Amino acid sequence: MATTVCVPTSLSPPWKNHKMNLIKFSILKPVTVIVGMLLLILFGVIGFRQLPVQLTPDVERPQITVRTVWTGATPYEVEKDVVEAQEKVLKGIQGLTMLESSSYNNLGEITLTFAVGTDIDAALLRVSNKLNEVPRYPQNVEKPVIDPSGAQNSPVMWMVLKTATGDPARVKTFRTFFENDVRQYLDRVPGVGSLFVFGGSEQQLEIVVSPEKLAKHQLTIADIINRLAVTNTDVSAGVLGLEKKNYRIRTLSQFQSLDDPLALPVIDDGIRRVFLGDVAETRLGYASSDVSVMSNGTPVIVIGVRKEQGANVVELTQQVREVVAYLNEGPLKSEQLFIDIVYEETPYIKRAINLVKRNVLIGGMLAIGVLLIFLRSITSTLVTAVAIPVSVIGTFIFLWLFDRSLNVVTLTGVSFAVGMLVDNAIVSLENIDRHRQMGKSPFDAAHDGSREIWGAVFASTATTVAVFLPIIFTQQEASQLFKDIAIAISFAIPISLILSVTAIPMMTYQFYKRRKNSKKRLVFVANIGTAIANGLLALCRMALKNWATRIATVAFFTAASVITVAVLMPKAEYLPQGNRNLILNILVPPPGYSLEKREQIGEFIYKSSQPYFEEDYKDGIPQIRSMFYVSADRISLFGALSHHETEARDMIPLFTRIIHSIPGMFGISIQAGIFQSGLGRGRTVAVDVSGEDIDRIVAVARTLFGTIQQKMPQAQVRPIPSLEISYPEANFIPTEAASLANGFSEVEIGQAVDVLMDGRIVGEFKPGQQKKIDLVLRADGGEIQVPEDIANSTVANRYGNLVRVKDVAELHYDQGMTQIDHLERRRNIKLEVTPPQEMALQEALEFIETDIVAGLREAGQLEGTLVSVGGNADNLLEAMQSIKWNLVLAALIVYLLMASLFENFFYPFIIMFTVPLAAAGGFIGLSLVNLFVAPQPFDIVTMLGFIILVGTVVNNAILIVHQALNNVRYGGFVGVEAVIESVRTRIRPIFMSTTTSLFGMLPLVLSTGPGSELYLGLGSVIQGRLAISTLFTLFVIPSLLAFFIGFEKPEHMGGPA
Repeated sequence: MATTVCVPTSLSPPWKNHKMNLIKFSILKPVTVIVGMLLLILFGVIGFRQLPVQLTPDVERPQITVRTVWTGATPYEVEKDVVEAQEKVLKGIQGLTMLESSSYNNLGEITLTFAVGTDIDAALLRVSNKLNEVPRYPQNVEKPVIDPSGAQNSPVMWMVLKTATGDPARVKTFRTFFENDVRQYLDRVPGVGSLFVFGGSEQQLEIVVSPEKLAKHQLTIADIINRLAVTNTDVSAGVLGLEKKNYRIRTLSQFQSLDDPLALPVIDDGIRRVFLGDVAETRLGYASSDVSVMSNGTPVIVIGVRKEQGANVVELTQQVREVVAYLNEGPLKSEQLFIDIVYEETPYIKRAINLVKRNVLIGGMLAIGVLLIFLRSITSTLVTAVAIPVSVIGTFIFLWLFDRSLNVVTLTGVSFAVGMLVDNAIVSLENIDRHRQMGKSPFDAAHDGSREIWGAVFASTATTVAVFLPIIFTQQEASQLFKDIAIAISFAIPISLILSVTAIPMMTYQFYKRRKNSKKRLVFVANIGTAIANGLLALCRMALKNWATRIATVAFFTAASVITVAVLMPKAEYLPQGNRNLILNILVPPPGYSLEKREQIGEFIYKSSQPYFEEDYKDGIPQIRSMFYVSADRISLFGALSHHETEARDMIPLFTRIIHSIPGMFGISIQAGIFQSGLGRGRTVAVDVSGEDIDRIVAVARTLFGTIQQKMPQAQVRPIPSLEISYPEANFIPTEAASLANGFSEVEIGQAVDVLMDGRIVGEFKPGQQKKIDLVLRADGGEIQVPEDIANSTVANRYGNLVRVKDVAELHYDQGMTQIDHLERRRNIKLEVTPPQEMALQEALEFIETDIVAGLREAGQLEGTLVSVGGNADNLLEAMQSIKWNLVLAALIVYLLMASLFENFFYPFIIMFTVPLAAAGGFIGLSLVNLFVAPQPFDIVTMLGFIILVGTVVNNAILIVHQALNNVRYGGFVGVEAVIESVRTRIRPIFMSTTTSLFGMLPLVLSTGPGSELYLGLGSVIQGRLAISTLFTLFVIPSLLAFFIGFEKPEHMGGPA
């Protein structure tokens, strides 16, 4: 890889003399140096153990979700009376980057996305304070619930609550039991952000009134509601102090038993007294459910565990498992229930981290093995073997201090650092070895060899570290992914710098002092190396023969590089997708499907998949291990896991076929990505259609949907919400004259319909020793099957008559909204487009913007709406922009450092000439990996390789230029001969450094498995660009330098080499 240069005294840093003393001190005080290394290892191990373990860094922007329940409300009512009021006060919160909302039946949900780096606790406080500014909410609207983990964050664990024996369907009656007696155990596990719980029906105390008895006593449903509203409440009056005691003064009227409501007087005018028990009875019941949840075809309650930002997923999973084991043997066992864990990220995380650990170990061993071959000295190689792990372990101290996590990206940075930090060890050991061969004593060899290369090691370290500084302190979303690699390399390399001038001279001195004949020469390998070096030197002489050959050399390599980049440069992707064992199938059914219909769909999906549970590779499909199904008004999906952890993607054709076989059903099948922050929001281009007129928005969205499907037939398009807005509605419109004649107000008719339908919440039942449940008023008529059943139901008026609902209200059928979404307070429909695998995300984005959206806009088909293209594709453009400026900044920093080193502004231009040309090597490496190892997209992690090499490929060129200048100034060489001599004397360390780095990082390029998608492309770019840049160093740099070296004049003889 990068090779370090020998810097003469005149060009060494001004604090060089201070370091010389450090070298001598280190040689003479071996115990002190060893203690320092042991302390570094000790605190490194402590830091390593403190790092939370995750699959990847937290790259998502912080999100807060506000959920507000309004039972019985339509999406339109939720939007107008709840969501818009909340959006109005939340719109200006500091740090807010995106404001989205969704209004469903009974529920409003607002998602606030904040800038990367926002303090989530401070943001929570600001959101809470702003919500207090909402003037008022309609009756029966529950208090908003604020969730800091974000509504769209994918759970890291999926569990199901099911029955151990008996009827599986009875699990639906245990939702209240779960909320009261189970949930708290899971909520309090460290690292759990929130629980996603779906399914079951909550218990409620039902007061069942008889219309006939109400009529007999000349009472109405409104009378019962009003009476219950002013009772069932405890009022505290404060504390009264009397002599030696204080008394708490309270008025108690809350119901404490099932019979208490029945004793409530409804009317008492001195003539007649009517109790609630005269017209009603009480019973425990369950709220009506509109959710169908199944696991392998069996009814369950599904539980998803979302993590807090920065949580240790492995520890979280282990602790959740322990809690689940306790619950299964304790509270759940007595109810004949148990929790089954159906999916967790931990196995994938462990396999991914173990794979990269293995690659680090193998890479280190290969680097040491190559070093042994070149140095031909066991003792010198042992010194390196000690220096590498010390540098690596010490790096964990800084990862801990920077509050990072232990993940695949972190370990990838450490692995690349192994290949880089070997450079400093090579330069130090090679130079000490050279001085030893000159016949110097062990002390002088160790001291003089280390002293001579101190400036070289410093220059190499500075240029390598400099490119990472902008990344460490930037706050873009993608930079959070780069930051772990940047921190690992930025601190591993300086640690190796310190070791190269302290520990390495100390250890080599100790070895040389004890063993005079420590060299074990490998003559055969040495001869091969000499032959290669002589061959490269001969080619270099030919390139430098005259001005024509020099121009031809530069032109050839430049043209080859430009053509290679033009041919091989692919379109970009955003984040690596990984290969998780989870396929999600998101369904978009026609609006208004009943619970029974959704359950039938779930059973059909399971039955269609059942043969693939029983037989492996049936029709080429890997065997299914488990399946779950969730369907409600606002979301319908099913997921599946395979017995073959790495082949889950091959199940997609089966599920696509099943979805298409369901009449009227539309859906998409995708593999859950490792960076996926929401359902279906992985590798997607989001097309947002915003405006005020919902009919116009839907029309434009349908046009876009059809055009995208026509022009991108292999793409999967998911509209959010559904383009079918015709949710069936049955509206009862009061007849004013008939209502007035029967003594009903419009509000009372609405209350009566609510009670007849499935009950109206009129309060809470709070018995002293039990958890509170809803208090619901409902009628004792038969079960409502169709709206006409309500119309034919009877209600009592205040005159003691029974009146049918249809006599005071007309039934009209209509259509309403299924869901209303907002983007930045405008109504919005989002089309999430997942392009086919063979189409890169950048290509899909450009195609949609230029060929589809632009074309429709010119044709006038998008008028009345605001259409924008973004999503993760938008994040890709932002990341590419950030990478571009980081690349420019890195090049500028490296140039300025070289200018300082040379005390000249011209020679750095010659060296920097190789930086853009070496890009060809990166694309060659990426293409070779695609051909021979595994498909690897050009994602933003791969792009990071080009930034890394700005600071590393220049080091070999620095070596050649600097040595050539020394040859002229101090060595007595003139012109081209100075350049040739520079190549001759420096080809060995260049070849050593490049080869050890290539082999040290080779496992990262060749290995495939869980998580390898994160570093395969990055490794291929570094490997390819490193190899090509070495050729540029040996041919292009000397050819360019030969044109200008003649202007240099000798300064004095005898200067340092």
